[in-house]
Amino acid sequence: MLKKIILSVLTFSCTALIVQAQQKKALFIIVDGIPADVIEKQPTPHLHNIAKAGGYTRAYVGGEKGGYSQTPTISAVGYNSLLTGTWVNKHNVWDNDIAAQNYSYGSIFRFFKQTYPQKKTAIFSSWQDNRTKLVGDGLPQTGQLKIDYHVDGLEKDTVRFPHDKDSWYMHLIDEEVVNNAADYVRKEAPDLTWVYLEYTDDMGHRYGDSEKFYAAVKMMDDQVGRIWDALEYRRKNFGEEWQIFITTDHGRTAETGKGHGGQSDRERTTWMVTNAKGLNDYFKKGQPGIVDILPTMARFMNINIPLEDTRELDGVPLTGKISLTHPGATLENGSLQLTWKAAEKKGKVKIWVTTTNHFNTGGHDTYKLLGEVPLQQEQANIPVKDMPSGFYKVVMEGPDNMVNRWVGKEK
Repeated sequence: MLKKIILSVLTFSCTALIVQAQQKKALFIIVDGIPADVIEKQPTPHLHNIAKAGGYTRAYVGGEKGGYSQTPTISAVGYNSLLTGTWVNKHNVWDNDIAAQNYSYGSIFRFFKQTYPQKKTAIFSSWQDNRTKLVGDGLPQTGQLKIDYHVDGLEKDTVRFPHDKDSWYMHLIDEEVVNNAADYVRKEAPDLTWVYLEYTDDMGHRYGDSEKFYAAVKMMDDQVGRIWDALEYRRKNFGEEWQIFITTDHGRTAETGKGHGGQSDRERTTWMVTNAKGLNDYFKKGQPGIVDILPTMARFMNINIPLEDTRELDGVPLTGKISLTHPGATLENGSLQLTWKAAEKKGKVKIWVTTTNHFNTGGHDTYKLLGEVPLQQEQANIPVKDMPSGFYKVVMEGPDNMVNRWVGKEK
């Protein structure tokens, strides 16, 4: 009898742990084209409430200015940097045409479904290409990845949403997207959700820095508030743990605010709002990049990202312990001169190097371990005369995360 009781208790405990693990859910929102200085000056009470539960920080897009990862500050480019955790030199989405996306670099949705095929995903978007092209819903290049529920394509419905000259129809589409998202989250609670809203960027392009643009920001804040209310409803009534990130894909030009796409400070400077727990100093002080959201959500959701994919990620988790950030690498006199910023004092950095980039075309790269140095040293000199090449991929692996750099040019 005692054995049966013990077995019953153990079974119940294991089941409870599984249920608890299944209750972690993530949702991210991209609101288009709002520079950091605007979000900081306009009243956004709902974003403020979310930030009180976690944090707010200035962030950036655009990759390394003047470097190999420099990335256009254009909408679809920014979305895909978030989705894949990589800059444009890898994901290859250079503009809104999405002409030759490199699906070798997986999205957060693909990694999620590979880890949890039974869990549910959803996309609510004012632009259909986000699901059909960037995420690659149902495409052979993504292994027939399937998004379980979606509301998008409304921009193609000119009967319900006639395209007026002031683009008010885009606000109405955003409203429909948000109402559907809030309702579905409240009732069905998908495990990983993306919401995208466009109207703010339309007003920026049309009117620049103006009262109409600022009014659109206020409307966006109200919309985010509805989604946040749905998450809070789930948290309070179902005991689920939700992580939300709200960010933007690019800033705007300094002169008028009507344009974007370049590398000016205002076009590159963005922001993040989150309720995430355990935000680290990199989030608080390091001005993180849009590529850092993927590894953060993956850490929260316990998503298993294969090692070869992890080595390609340009992002660093914004929560919990990390070892190093801000990698640098140059080739001088047959040696790789490496630098990084140490986030911890203890531990070592393993230096992995390969001279190929087969991953870029769906293949595999063989890395060699060329050194191991103290993390707090923040630099290393790694001779590579025995593996001469015009191109190197370098991975610096710490105890809690890894970062990477490319050196030279591919053939």
